[in-house]
Amino acid sequence: MEGNTSRVRPLSIEEVSRIHFRGGSYLGTSRANPTKKAESLATVLSCLTKLGITRLVTIGGDDTAFSSLKLEEQAAGHVQIVHVPKTIDNDLDLPAGIPTFGFQTARHVAVEIVKNLMVDAHTTARWYFAVTMGRKAGHLALGIGKAAGATLTVIPEEFTERPVRLQRLVDLVIGTMIKRLSGGRSDGVVVLAEGLIEMLDPQDLGGLDHVERDEHGHLRLADVDIGDVLRREVAKGMKALGLATTIVAKNVGYELRCADPIPFDMEYTRDLGYCAAQFLLDGGTAAMVSIQDGRFTPILFNQMLDPVSGRAKVRMVDITAQSYQIARQYMIRLSDKDLKDPVTLGCYAGLAGLSPEVFQRRFQPVV
Repeated sequence: MEGNTSRVRPLSIEEVSRIHFRGGSYLGTSRANPTKKAESLATVLSCLTKLGITRLVTIGGDDTAFSSLKLEEQAAGHVQIVHVPKTIDNDLDLPAGIPTFGFQTARHVAVEIVKNLMVDAHTTARWYFAVTMGRKAGHLALGIGKAAGATLTVIPEEFTERPVRLQRLVDLVIGTMIKRLSGGRSDGVVVLAEGLIEMLDPQDLGGLDHVERDEHGHLRLADVDIGDVLRREVAKGMKALGLATTIVAKNVGYELRCADPIPFDMEYTRDLGYCAAQFLLDGGTAAMVSIQDGRFTPILFNQMLDPVSGRAKVRMVDITAQSYQIARQYMIRLSDKDLKDPVTLGCYAGLAGLSPEVFQRRFQPVV
C-alpha cells in the first residue's frame, strides 16, 4: 500500500513445510484497508507488477475478500486473484455448515476455557460473563456456548429490532439468573458475542464518541467492554431486587486467534491452499475457495457482493435453523411457558420480591 517492497522475500518449501502445525500468521496481519483510497489500491497493483507477481492468493475475512475483489477489478486481467476464507468469526458467505478456517480451532480452545470457568463458577458460587470475538455474527459465541453447555449464550442475531436498549439485555440475563436460582444454583456462565455492543443504543452507554474506529470504520470493540458494561448493570439490577451475586467479566479473545490448529484445520487449510493454487494454475481468477461435498467449488467474487451495501456478504447465524433452536432448548432462560404457569411465575416473582403481575410485565419482552 505504501509502495515499499523492501521486506518482501521468497519462501522455500523448507521454510513452510511444517507451517500447518503452528498458530498465528507467518506473514503477519494488518488492519490496513487499500480500498479506502484509490491511490492505495493503485500502489498495491504497481508493487505486484514491479515484483513480477501475476498470481495472488489473499487470506482473510470479509474485508480482505472485498479488497481482493476491488484489486482484481483494478488489475483488469493482469493479476489472477483467489481468496481463501479465514476468520474465526465464521461469517464469510459460504454455504451453511461449511466453516471458515480457524473457526473450529478457536471454538475448541475457547470451549476448554469456558469449561474451566463453569467449574470455577460452581465452586465459588459466582457468575462469569465470557465475551468472545464476533464483530457482526454470533457463530463463535454460539458454537462455544452450545458445545460447552454454558448457562446462556447471547448473540446479535436474536434481536431483530435495532437499536436494542441495554435494559432489555440486562433483563434477559437477570431472568436467567433468577430461573437458575429457583433451581438452587447461584452460579453460571453467560457467553456473549462482542458484536452485541454495536447494536445497543449508544445513549444507554453514555455515547460511544470517545471510542476509536479502525481502518474499516468499525468500532474498536477492544475499547468497549460489553462484559464489564453488562456486569455492572446486572449487578446493580440484582441488588435492586434484593439478590446478592458476584459477577466476573472475562474476555476470551486474542488467545484464540493464535492457538495451534486442531487436526480439522490442519487438514482443511492444506486442502484450501492446494485448491487455491490449482485454480490459479488452471487460469482461474476472481473467486473464493470453497470445498463443498468434498469437491473444490469456486465462489465467484461477483456472487459474494451484497447488492444493497456493495460490500462482501456476511453470513449471520440463522435463528430459524433447527441447530439454533436446539441450542436455545439447552440454555436456561425465561420462556413464555414460565410466565404463563402461575406456580412457576409465583416462584420467580417471589425470589425477585415482586408481585407476579409486575414480574410478568417486566420480563415479558425478553421471552
